[in-house]
Amino acid sequence: MDFKPLVTLLAIVNPLAIVPFFIHYTQDFTREQRRRTIWISSFSTFVVITTSALMGLHILDFFSISLASFQVGGGMLLLTSSLAMLNAQPAEAKSNEEEMHDASVRASIAVVPLTIPLLAGPATMSTVVIYAEKAKTFWQMSTLVGYGLVIALATALCFSLAQPIARGLGKTGINVMTRLMGLILAALAVEVMSDGLIKLFPILGR
Repeated sequence: MDFKPLVTLLAIVNPLAIVPFFIHYTQDFTREQRRRTIWISSFSTFVVITTSALMGLHILDFFSISLASFQVGGGMLLLTSSLAMLNAQPAEAKSNEEEMHDASVRASIAVVPLTIPLLAGPATMSTVVIYAEKAKTFWQMSTLVGYGLVIALATALCFSLAQPIARGLGKTGINVMTRLMGLILAALAVEVMSDGLIKLFPILGR
């Protein structure tokens, strides 16, 4: 069984790095409201990953985009995300504080901004589409969807333990964890880009 998609998704989603955002947005919530936010954000993350896995390739076909081009573009996006993580910032390209505040007013906190773009943004979606193309059998696709469930459970666990995690790790600990995940993600991003470049320019593979 290939665990590379799971490792990549964990590095990109990195729910541990989103714990401070969760604490910030839910600080005035009741226990029930916080529990509901955890459930909705986790389920929404699973839905985004599953939809990308099952429908992503069809969307590419609709726009006449080759997977190789998407791999190069997605790899660049992953590399950008990894550089942000190496600076101890969350994995996805985040909106500024004012935009995030407006989004939280317009929509549910659990979906926007916690799920999109903090947990499952463009880098997550592109990564799932790339791995979905490699899934040749029903079992492999089911495994990819199952990884989405694992990510959702990891998100729920991190958010449920948000207060103890924040106290235990502190800001420094969370920053160190984010940097380590960023280093792993950078290596995976280079591999995704190289695979796409070889498909676009076969001479590179000789």
